[in-house]
Amino acid sequence: MAALRPRFRGLFLALAGCLLASAAQPHGARAPEDHPGGVPIASLEHGQMAVLARHRGEILALAARHYPVDETLRRLTNHAEIQFAYCLWGLMPGTVTDAASPFNGCAHAYLATAREALLRLESLPGKSPAVERLRQRIDADMLANGRDLDLCQHSGEEFGTGRIVGPDWGALPGHWPSLLTVLALPLAAIAAMAALRRPRRTLRA
Repeated sequence: MAALRPRFRGLFLALAGCLLASAAQPHGARAPEDHPGGVPIASLEHGQMAVLARHRGEILALAARHYPVDETLRRLTNHAEIQFAYCLWGLMPGTVTDAASPFNGCAHAYLATAREALLRLESLPGKSPAVERLRQRIDADMLANGRDLDLCQHSGEEFGTGRIVGPDWGALPGHWPSLLTVLALPLAAIAAMAALRRPRRTLRA
């Protein structure tokens, strides 16, 4: 049990560090005229997010296996992973589905980047047949979902690998699911550490 303590502390510190780093970024609220820089990434409709979230891992796995290495694809996949971490790995409630979530804007960013990586894969010579199969599955899921044209405040926003989009921390107090989750983290950490420190009972025959 004692071996779990440093692992738990490491996980909690990593999450706390990510929260602080994200909060320090001035990108929660952005002016639409700001140019993101780097490799351009097209905007993403709100209704497309749930489908892309289900296939994000497959897209990045195919991108990682592509050979020869393409610099643009490498930059897109690297940005997708960084952006995903800044959005707390999509773990906050309503990150993808709730347009009012302070994490929905950064979710647009990491999912739009994943889609851009898929489009880049499709354009490269020598692509795997798995790329086309995945694209067909995504298109079929979009049709079945029937919400690919749903819009929200972030739907027209363009992105780029030159800018990291963080959560909109200013909107956190107005989004109860996210606020309660953030407030519960320290309490959960304290309770878990107390449980780990509790002496084990030995049963006597």
